[in-house]
Amino acid sequence: MLIKFLGAIDFISGLILIFGAGIKLPSILLIIFGIILLIKASMGMLKDFASWIDFIAGLIFIASIFFVVPSIICLISGILMLQKGIFSFL
Repeated sequence: MLIKFLGAIDFISGLILIFGAGIKLPSILLIIFGIILLIKASMGMLKDFASWIDFIAGLIFIASIFFVVPSIICLISGILMLQKGIFSFL
């Protein structure tokens, strides 16, 4: 059950990174998703590649509050997060 919930967070954050790059999202939404992903990365203690994906995506969410992150970086990170979310449902 926990894996499905965390996978849903990955899936939603991947969609936000892919489709939300062109629009201005509320800062509180970016902060919440950034903190959740950084907490998920700390649970994995950055030992595997999936934890690093969470960590980088969390940093992208936090950084996008202060400046414009290039869309290719958001797209690549979003695809990786979307892939993590889909595989957690299998």
